[in-house]
Amino acid sequence: MTARPVMLGGALCLLYTLLITGADAITKQFGQAYAAPQLFALSGLLVAGLCLVMGRVGAARGQGLGTRCPMAMTLRAGATVSGSVAFYYAFALLPFAEVFIFIALIPLMAAFLSGPVLGEGVRGPVWGALGAGALGVMCLFPGGLSSIGPGHLVAMAAVLLGTVSLVTSRYIGQRESNLLAQVFYPNLALGVTMGAALPFVFAPMGMADVAWATVYAVLLFAARWVLVAALRALPAYVVTPLMNMQFVWMVAIGAFVFGEQTGPGVFLGAGIVIAAGLWLVRDQARPSPERAPALPAE
Repeated sequence: MTARPVMLGGALCLLYTLLITGADAITKQFGQAYAAPQLFALSGLLVAGLCLVMGRVGAARGQGLGTRCPMAMTLRAGATVSGSVAFYYAFALLPFAEVFIFIALIPLMAAFLSGPVLGEGVRGPVWGALGAGALGVMCLFPGGLSSIGPGHLVAMAAVLLGTVSLVTSRYIGQRESNLLAQVFYPNLALGVTMGAALPFVFAPMGMADVAWATVYAVLLFAARWVLVAALRALPAYVVTPLMNMQFVWMVAIGAFVFGEQTGPGVFLGAGIVIAAGLWLVRDQARPSPERAPALPAE
């Protein structure tokens, strides 16, 4: 691998972390004032609309928005909708940087579930990484289990749903190469479902908030496409560790935008979870005829 693709892939990974952290910050901002449908009805339909535009371009090359895995796509869409709502309220209830630890758990749990779900062998390092990830989460509760709050429970539910979405994405990716469909259908489901719920929770929004919801949709769409480009420039086992830069941005935005102070337990927990991920990625990067490729990022 030459230096130019490495530098390009690294720059794309850095850009991805900035884009996705910006989208998460808007999620947290909205969670203070509005119910989830206020953001997701608009953003989901906007992202689906952008996919339709891209699908028109892809159709000219013989690849539109069709899928050969409708049942799996339905499961992924359902998990994405439920997981998005869960993370929305986790951001509203927890400090910004704490949510990163739960986000970072998803690849570890997905690697574990790939064994029983996809028939891939679960090696010893996967068990070790998952155990270390659980230890990292426990660092958030120096006062013991009694300090677990509703936000932590919602975040863990979001992790489980996000894991289902990621494993299902891998299942679909093994059977078709149409990445755009995996963005389109979950976001269409998100927009339609939240649109149906919107009349029950709607609160008047100023033009500034509508603009922020639009920016959120653009950031989310751009982040997912930048990640695809990064995975084309670099192997997944190189991209995954670079994505941990998101923690740095989340700490900075939490401090300067939301006035949150990040305690030592969060840094320790994030360090353990990141180290567990690096350990798992290192094991996946070693060539072995018996090992499946590393999990693709969602």
